[in-house]
Amino acid sequence: MLLQLKGIEVGFGAPPRRVQAVRGVDLDVAEGEILALVGESGSGKSTLARVAMRLLVPDEGTVSYSGVDLARIAGRPLRAMRRHAQMVFQDPFSSLDARMTVRQSVEEPLIIHRIGTRATRRDLAEEMLRKVGMVSEHDAKYPAALSGGQLQRVAIARALVLSPVLLVCDEPVSALDLSVQAQVLNLLMDMQEERRLGLLFITHDLSVVSEIADRIAVMYLGRIVELGTCQQVLAAPRHPYTVALLSSASGSWKPDMAEIVLDGDPPSPIDPPSGCGFRERCWKASDICARIAPALAADHGAQSLAACHHPE
Repeated sequence: MLLQLKGIEVGFGAPPRRVQAVRGVDLDVAEGEILALVGESGSGKSTLARVAMRLLVPDEGTVSYSGVDLARIAGRPLRAMRRHAQMVFQDPFSSLDARMTVRQSVEEPLIIHRIGTRATRRDLAEEMLRKVGMVSEHDAKYPAALSGGQLQRVAIARALVLSPVLLVCDEPVSALDLSVQAQVLNLLMDMQEERRLGLLFITHDLSVVSEIADRIAVMYLGRIVELGTCQQVLAAPRHPYTVALLSSASGSWKPDMAEIVLDGDPPSPIDPPSGCGFRERCWKASDICARIAPALAADHGAQSLAACHHPE
């Protein structure tokens, strides 16, 4: 397995104002697989992405890359891992150095990992920038002179220039217009096929998920509440939260269903409800939902997993 997360717990702050951002998450990404992680803002998706890249150390649980526990490596072994595992951050402006030109930003990973000569690094950077749709006139510009969509393309080029085998993408195409979005998605899928690239793809756009994902993990209030193949989850969602997400989406790919409007906002991760975190907004909630947090499991012969006492 390329990436394995087991029993991940992450919290911020101190009691009584401690925010439990991720709660007991198990997740894995295989070589050549695209796993989409979806859910509302604040559900813990970005925190989980940073844990996967060892940018955050979890309070509990383990993170393994190609069978190696990342908590047990440092220095050169960790740097070697980072050459093969890259991340595209949600905010491209803050992830790019304002003092570097576009080409310098894309060349930097090649310099850090001592790949090629100065001339070959320049050629590799320019080639990758062209692949993500950046024209040559932008190569000498600084981040402040670019639009949000252009910045995101630069960030994607920088992540891909090392030819990683694992790519963690946090909302990588949300700032792009539809034509460029399609171009970048096609590039990611081409690399996934050609290089057996594994992707953890975080997004809220289910239409994008329907086009590229092999499997889908649905996250709510720090937990994975549903996990299955793209076809299983989109065609026959089992958790009420997934049903509500799909009902509000648009596109020919979605099942025919009436829109479900959830009551209220997601609970605060500082003071989550007892039992099931979704129960206060769920139309199927019963007494057991308040007493026992449901485990992520399959039942009634279902192939997908759902953390629900009353799955569809």
